[in-house]
Amino acid sequence: MTSSPPRPRRLAIESTGSPGLRGPARLSVLVLAAVTALAACGGSGTRDGARDPLPGRTPSAETGPSSPSATSDAIGGGFPSAQTTGLRPGSVLKKVGEVTVLKKGAVVENLEVHGKLNIKADDVTVRNVRVIGEGDWSVIQAEGASGAVIEDCEISGNGTVKAQWGVLNQGGQITVRRANIHTVSNSVGTDHGLIEDSYMHDFKEFPGDHITGPQINGSPQDGLTLTIRHNTIFNQLSQTSAISIYQDFSRAHDVLIENNLLGGGGYTIYGGAGKFGTPTDIRILNNVFTRRLFPKGGFWGSVTYFDTKGKGNRFEGNVWEDTREAVEG
Repeated sequence: MTSSPPRPRRLAIESTGSPGLRGPARLSVLVLAAVTALAACGGSGTRDGARDPLPGRTPSAETGPSSPSATSDAIGGGFPSAQTTGLRPGSVLKKVGEVTVLKKGAVVENLEVHGKLNIKADDVTVRNVRVIGEGDWSVIQAEGASGAVIEDCEISGNGTVKAQWGVLNQGGQITVRRANIHTVSNSVGTDHGLIEDSYMHDFKEFPGDHITGPQINGSPQDGLTLTIRHNTIFNQLSQTSAISIYQDFSRAHDVLIENNLLGGGGYTIYGGAGKFGTPTDIRILNNVFTRRLFPKGGFWGSVTYFDTKGKGNRFEGNVWEDTREAVEG
C-alpha cells in the first residue's frame, strides 16, 4: 500500500499580474497570471491511516477536456451523464488564465479558465465555466469564504499535468450542481455542503495518488451538513472509492448519500468509521450500485468502514443496478 500524501495546507492566494490571454472577465473577477507557490495536495488517511490495498495501478482512459466517458451515452435511469451536466449547449467561452474572485456576490460565467479558479469571497456563483486546472486543484473555495455555487460547469485537468482536486472546499457552505468533473485525482473535497445532479468519471491516477470521488475528511462546520444526492460517480480505477467519508482530522457525522449511481474504486463507499470516535447520522439511502466496472461494485467490494452502531447511521434501500437486489452494508 502506498503512503498517503499530505493534506493540502490552508492557503493565502496572491496575485502577481494579468494573464496575457484575453484580459479580465466580469468586473467582479480578477484574472491572474500566477499565484504564490502552493503546497502539495493529496489524499489522506482513514482509520489509523488505512486505505484499501492497492491491486496495482489500473490503466485509465486518456480523456481530455470535453471528452465524454465511454459509458456516458449508456447511463440511463435518469441519472446524470455528459448530456445533462457541464456546459450549456452552444456555449461560447472566453479563454482566460488563472482567476481569483475577490468580490462578494460575484458571478463568473462563460469562461474557459486555463489554470486555477480561486474563490476568496462569499456568495460567489460560477456558472457555465470550463476550468482546466493543474496542481493542487482546478477550483477552490478558500478558507474564510462561504456560499459558493458552482453549476453547469466542466472541471478537469488536462490529462498530462496533475490536477489533484476538481473542487476543493476549505471554507463554509458550498453547492456543486450539474458539474461534469473528470481527469482529476479527486473530484470534490468538502466536509459540508450540497453536491447534486453531477457526473464524476474518468479519474486520472498519478504515482502515489489515492483516487476518490467526493471525499470527506472529518466533521462539518458547526450547523452544517453534507448532502451528496443524485449524482453519477464512476471511478474506473481499482482504488480508492467513488465516495469516501474519512476521519483524518475529526469525527465524521451528518452526511447524507442518497439516490446516486455509484461504482468503482477499491471499495465504492468508505462509510466514516475511524479513530476520532463513532460516526453518527451517516445515512446511505436508496443508491444504485453498478457492476459495470468491477463485479463487486468496487475492486474489493461495495462498502467498508460503515459502523452500524452509530446513532442515526442507516444503510437502507441500496440496490444493485443489474438485479435490483439489496446491497449489504
